[in-house]
Amino acid sequence: MRDEKTITAVGRMGGLDLARYIAFVGMVIVNFKIAMGAEGDGGFLGHFTNALEGRAAATFVVLAGIGLGLSGLKGVSATSLVTIKRALFLLVIGLLNMLIFDADILHYYAFYFLFGAFLLRLRNPALLGLILLLNLAFVAMILTLDYDAGWNWQDYTYSGFWTPTGFVRNLFFNGWHPVIPWLGFLLFGIVLSRMALGERAVQVMLVLGGALAFGVAEGLSYVLMPFFTAIDPELAALATTSPVPPMPLYTLAGLGAACVVIGLCLLVSEQLENGGVLGLILPAGRQTLTLYIGHILVGMGTLEAMGMLGGQTIGQSVLASFLFCLGATFYALIWSRWFRRGPIEALMRKIAG
Repeated sequence: MRDEKTITAVGRMGGLDLARYIAFVGMVIVNFKIAMGAEGDGGFLGHFTNALEGRAAATFVVLAGIGLGLSGLKGVSATSLVTIKRALFLLVIGLLNMLIFDADILHYYAFYFLFGAFLLRLRNPALLGLILLLNLAFVAMILTLDYDAGWNWQDYTYSGFWTPTGFVRNLFFNGWHPVIPWLGFLLFGIVLSRMALGERAVQVMLVLGGALAFGVAEGLSYVLMPFFTAIDPELAALATTSPVPPMPLYTLAGLGAACVVIGLCLLVSEQLENGGVLGLILPAGRQTLTLYIGHILVGMGTLEAMGMLGGQTIGQSVLASFLFCLGATFYALIWSRWFRRGPIEALMRKIAG
């Protein structure tokens, strides 16, 4: 176990905030693409945005797991009333967000944290075993349950979400980010938090290992998809690396992508800090909860006012994402001059402690 000095150094590393910022930008690109009805055109932007789907959000959850794990290493009781209050705060904010944005991730976060907090004391082999079990459980569920229940895939609406049965089904099985198997991303983040993330060798290992995992997942998917399709087209879903449904190869690809992003950000953070670039970005990386809400209320609200929700091109959605993220970065930088935390982060801290 690392000493308190090492833990503090890791907790202050700007590389994690940089990774969080990059994951946020990726989520904005994906969500704007969906909201603006932009379909892939087969070009570079189409492939680029497709590659971000599910990977940016997965990286975000892994980073949340690292934060939860570091809090445990610092001696913070993760199962305390504070953690429960924060989870309830995210649940309320997320459900309110669901009223205007069906692909909300915050209410899932509430349950990731609740389960993760109670599993925090487990050793790494047990956590890795649970990640495997979560993915095997999802395969068993998709083979025995109706994954399409509640979904209208034409307009991506989900009926019955506000009923007890529909809510539980969406939360654990067939929602955008179901606890089974998405909790595994948070648990993997806890495992990473126990590594010496400040050491260059570990950072390089994350990049190389992540790239290998991502390549293996995509390679196996490429080989197995035609094989399963020949047997039964419906079985092809078992080999997909797309986030819907989140099959085991998707989880492997998502974990690999997260490792690459986190490792690279840790590697370059010192150089960026010396050049002054990091100081411009980090405030946004520390206010991602506020900015996540902002990209829906402000970003998508502006797009709706301009009549750009639906029927747009990939280029238009990426440009809109870039402009919003640029504005959000400057906002966070200015806000940080007077306040230590973003407004939503400060509200959560005031309510939950």
